[in-house]
Amino acid sequence: MMKFEMNLVIKRIRTSMWLPISLLILLLATHAPAFSKSATHVRSAVVTRVVDGDTIWVKTAQRSKPLKVRIIGIDAPEACQPGGAISSEALRRLLTAQAVTLSTTGARPRDSYGRLLAKVDLRGQDVGHWMVANGHAWSYSYRRNLGPYAMEQAQAVAARRGLFSNHAAENPRLFRKRHGSCY
Repeated sequence: MMKFEMNLVIKRIRTSMWLPISLLILLLATHAPAFSKSATHVRSAVVTRVVDGDTIWVKTAQRSKPLKVRIIGIDAPEACQPGGAISSEALRRLLTAQAVTLSTTGARPRDSYGRLLAKVDLRGQDVGHWMVANGHAWSYSYRRNLGPYAMEQAQAVAARRGLFSNHAAENPRLFRKRHGSCY
């Protein structure tokens, strides 16, 4: 835009009672490509198998082959790690043969193992939230970000639920760093 036109737009926005709406429209118009890259894709699926506390296999109507899904936002103990079997069993009891909703974003759809990264909902309940709140997984933290379920983890630790009843429980990331993956 030319400087004159931009000044006119700013003047109109300032004098308008629609300032919040105008700012939102301006933001969307200037950043439309960024928003479209992270569009959420939602699909229904049925859980066919639970691999461990944060990985499942599902069957969708769109695919003839099962799809391996990593529940985004959580980190469950490795199968060979103390607490791994309990975490896996909790997820197995919750999800086996259940209809779920998978929500993915275009930002990073798969992890380094090729698993689809998705938020998983069971009858409107966020499964990642449930796993962390009940002490079956950690909120997936990265660098200084404590992860999406940090508050639920703090409450589970304070209440000594699940894995957090053991003060020696080790974050799976640290376990993998010291021992490698179980697979």
